[in-house]
Amino acid sequence: MAEEVSAPSLFNLGQLFITSNAQEQISETDVFRALDRHAAGDWGEVGLEDWQLNDQALIEGSRLLSVYWSMSRKRFWIITEADRSSSTVLMPEDY
Repeated sequence: MAEEVSAPSLFNLGQLFITSNAQEQISETDVFRALDRHAAGDWGEVGLEDWQLNDQALIEGSRLLSVYWSMSRKRFWIITEADRSSSTVLMPEDY
């Protein structure tokens, strides 16, 4: 079996958090894959405007938001704070 290689991170995720709701609904594998994508600048299923805002946030140091789907078709978000001190995995209804 081939070893999966992660893309390089563009920013520090900081301390990682997950809401209890998200932890109940999303597999650990889905969470870690999404965190890898998020840190590499793959913002998932955000619209074009939000994608551009995230790209600008990398330069300006503002908040980052990504949207992903789990293998069980649950939509979830990852938000990294502007100061890059923390990232939170959450369900949209947790916001």
